[in-house]
Amino acid sequence: MMRERLAGGVRALHRDQGGAAMVEYAIVTAVIAVVALTAAQAIGTNVVAVFTDIAKALDGI
Repeated sequence: MMRERLAGGVRALHRDQGGAAMVEYAIVTAVIAVVALTAAQAIGTNVVAVFTDIAKALDGI
């Protein structure tokens, strides 16, 4: 009897994978956030360089 209850509980846990899916979604979301922040930082650095070049060119006029 105890063995059947334990086996039933293990099967129920095996079928319920909602928690695992949520963890996977959280990891994917975190990776996307890191990539987006890195891209924004790189773009920001390039934009600053462009505006610095423009400011230097305008000072020469």
